[in-house]
Amino acid sequence: MESLNLEYILARLRSALERDDIAGATAILEALRPADQADLFSELDDHEQVVLLPELAIADSANILEKMEEREAADLVALLLPEVVVPIVEKMEPDEAADLLGDLAPEQAEAVLAGLDDPEEVRPLLLHSDDSAGGLMTSEVLALRRKMTAGEALQAIRLWQPEAEEIYYLFVVDREGVLDGVVSLRQLVVARPDDRLETIMDQEVISVLAGTDKEECARLMSRYDLLALPVVGDTGKLLGMVTVDDMVDVLVDEATEDIQRLGGAQPLDRPYLDMGTLSIFRKRVGWLLLLFVTESLTGSVLRHFEAELHAVVALAFFVPLLIGTGGNAGTQTTSTLIRSLAVGEVAPRDALHALWHELRVGLLLGLAMSIIAYARALSWGSGHELALTVSLAILAIVVWANGLGALLPILATRFKIDPAVVSGPVMSTLVDATGLFIYFTIARLVLGL
Repeated sequence: MESLNLEYILARLRSALERDDIAGATAILEALRPADQADLFSELDDHEQVVLLPELAIADSANILEKMEEREAADLVALLLPEVVVPIVEKMEPDEAADLLGDLAPEQAEAVLAGLDDPEEVRPLLLHSDDSAGGLMTSEVLALRRKMTAGEALQAIRLWQPEAEEIYYLFVVDREGVLDGVVSLRQLVVARPDDRLETIMDQEVISVLAGTDKEECARLMSRYDLLALPVVGDTGKLLGMVTVDDMVDVLVDEATEDIQRLGGAQPLDRPYLDMGTLSIFRKRVGWLLLLFVTESLTGSVLRHFEAELHAVVALAFFVPLLIGTGGNAGTQTTSTLIRSLAVGEVAPRDALHALWHELRVGLLLGLAMSIIAYARALSWGSGHELALTVSLAILAIVVWANGLGALLPILATRFKIDPAVVSGPVMSTLVDATGLFIYFTIARLVLGL
């Protein structure tokens, strides 16, 4: 649906609410898809949300809470009575319900859990971190026995009546519930009704422990083209599964965080327009102050080489060119390495290999840039010695920036720091100060200052 249509529908929705036409407002929302419902619902103020949510069909209310930003959904539910929340949470997927309850105050979460028909479907999921496979998984999994026939398995599916997204794969367990194999719905359909699952299942099951990081889950699902990933306990017992739609959300969230860190700021907890001015200030000021202090090193370097600048004023003309080129070269390298680390192409153990790789690339790039820099310096009326100084400085700075850009993301990963932190402004700031030191040191040697 086009944004223009959504804006028109939002205007109708607000108009209905202004007239206290709750029935009309619910009819407008219930005619939309869940994602559109959540988008429009998020545009309403708190009072309108509190009034409207209990009046919607329970399934629609559940869909809206599932699609809303987690913090926004929790803030809304915190304003509602437990007796209003319980039927809605009952309709939610167990993993989504656990995420919601995990963001509520403990006493409210416990009150909602106490009202659920089957709280044990959700309660175990609250024990796992949101960033782990256990926090992402749904516990609604149909587990089959290896001695069952294909016909019996299909009958079990009919009786279970799962959501369509939950039958990509069906997992086979032993008497203790330990994961034994996996069979696809297609295999069940094409098999003879009396074929036993143990004869058609795949025993080489790719699974993860409940504590596995969500990024590792995403990597496995992408690498092996999985639509669902089983989650097991320490003994191999099947606990649940992570589905591909969960992974799409993970990838979007991780990409969003990385992009925000690339700009030298902490990731936002909520949608941008929902963040207050002070909240955004707090997210940005720390890194900005750190970069400011680090950038002051550039001034310190210039003061250290003040005599050289007085002797050859023309040296200052090339400072922006040199530090800009070094920062750009370093940022290119860190961006490449960060992406390679994210998709598993490079691991921390490959640090020396990556460094050697980038030093060679930097040498080629530096040679190309140095030739251009030499010609450019001469075209500005600089003498041969000054042009040579600029040329050699460009070569050294680009090689240095590439080497630094190769090592920093890998070292950050080694110390469990998001490598995106050392990219962008951080990289440029480091190269600025060190690049100037390299430039003036070369100037001393070449110009005899």
